[in-house]
Amino acid sequence: MFCFAQYEYRDSNRIGISFGVNQFTLNTNNFETKPETGWNAGLSMRGNYYDNWDVVYAMQFSENNFSVATNSGFTAEDTNYKVSSAQISLMLSYKIVENHLSIEMGPLIQINGKLNVEKGKETNIISGTTLLAKDIVDISKFNFYPVVGITAGVRHVRLNVSYQYGVNNMLGNLNSQNLGVSFKGNPGILNGNLIIYL
Repeated sequence: MFCFAQYEYRDSNRIGISFGVNQFTLNTNNFETKPETGWNAGLSMRGNYYDNWDVVYAMQFSENNFSVATNSGFTAEDTNYKVSSAQISLMLSYKIVENHLSIEMGPLIQINGKLNVEKGKETNIISGTTLLAKDIVDISKFNFYPVVGITAGVRHVRLNVSYQYGVNNMLGNLNSQNLGVSFKGNPGILNGNLIIYL
């Protein structure tokens, strides 16, 4: 339960509906990856905290995509991976211009399932390894991200751009599967969301 103190007369709590796109990058030396585009949708609550500070509590559902360089026979081709996730964040927001411009920072936790491999490419060989594309799907289910962002717009419609970097090893779960490789990978996600405040 979160309580928001009022400072002079300002809006109390404001519910926001957001939707937008993301670019997901898996930073790893285990194989060659490329960022791809996914989508976001969510709800948030923005409330006055103190003076020029707001607190923003948000829940977001996302589909993230990235691709890995693979080989099918003698043909090199990228294989797309998709992961669905739910995120919960609690951000401090400093208002530079009331109702128009603010910067945010804070923690975010993400829960996700296994990676989904592009259909028909499950047995492609990941370039530079002996692994099949389907061998790396069982990633860690929990990720923690510090987030920084900026929000700009008018009273009821604003654009938020944020970047989050995963501090824990997203590929760590693979290290218990005797695949003969020491896996390490940290996700980075660039988000662009349109927020409509009710």
